[in-house]
Amino acid sequence: QVQLVESGGGLVQAGGSLRLSCVASGAIFSFNMGWYRQVPGNRRELVAIISGGGNTHYTDSVKGRCTISRDDAKNTVYLQMNSLKPEDTAVYYCNKVPNPVPWGQGTQVTVSS
Repeated sequence: QVQLVESGGGLVQAGGSLRLSCVASGAIFSFNMGWYRQVPGNRRELVAIISGGGNTHYTDSVKGRCTISRDDAKNTVYLQMNSLKPEDTAVYYCNKVPNPVPWGQGTQVTVSS
């Protein structure tokens, strides 16, 4: 069973940038991978997907500001986040899309206005 560890979150001012990383304990090269985010009390939201072949898709709220990428040799998925907004504040997780494996601990992103 693949295990996932997210990192790279932090506290930034609006307009700032962060690069999130997700390291998998096993090979992920054949899987579609996504970045999700969750605000307490809300459902987990899928914000970016990258296919095994490298095709990407973004939810409208992050399109143009975020870039998902992967390095299968390192079993790692990234999310570059630019022009951050206070509404991007959430815990960010990565996982397979669909059929997620057990969730990691996530990484907290807090954007101050």
